[in-house]
Amino acid sequence: MAESIMFSVAPYHIISYGTLLGTSFFHSFVNGPVMYKTIDRPAFSAAQKGLFPIYFSMQTVLPAVLALTFPGSTLAGVPSSISGLLDGSNRWSSLAPIAIMFLGGLTNLVVLLPATLKVMKERRGQVKRDGKEWYEQGPHSEEMRALNKRFGMLHGISSLINLATLFSALAYGFTIGARVQTMANGLG
Repeated sequence: MAESIMFSVAPYHIISYGTLLGTSFFHSFVNGPVMYKTIDRPAFSAAQKGLFPIYFSMQTVLPAVLALTFPGSTLAGVPSSISGLLDGSNRWSSLAPIAIMFLGGLTNLVVLLPATLKVMKERRGQVKRDGKEWYEQGPHSEEMRALNKRFGMLHGISSLINLATLFSALAYGFTIGARVQTMANGLG
């Protein structure tokens, strides 16, 4: 008797992958840009401050789920889960993109997000001292210019890491697609 698909890692792997790719694409190219263009800066900052911890947590947890639910191959003698992911045959096609996704999400969550929030808090204090919002036309105090520069640097690094996560997810999609195609050709 065939085992129920409910007890297979495969659907959970695909669902986790789809959620990660969809969330990363939507937030990077739809949600963030639309909010930036349509709401005022303080509201945008408040929304992003609430969204980023959730977003980066998902970018950290979902690759871990991908590793735990990695579907092996009985034909190739590769086990499921992390041990199959660590198999030498999967090093570049699966392990590398999943590791990049995990490390990117983790770096954004535990390093860059707290550093960025600290700069944002410092900027709020500088706004009170300067009597001028950080996003208003210059001239700005030297302290505000330094804070804006630091924020821009942190945001830029975070954005690059986010893009690396997205490209790794796309690359891994081709790996999944190749595995599905191979299975379909083998069965058909």
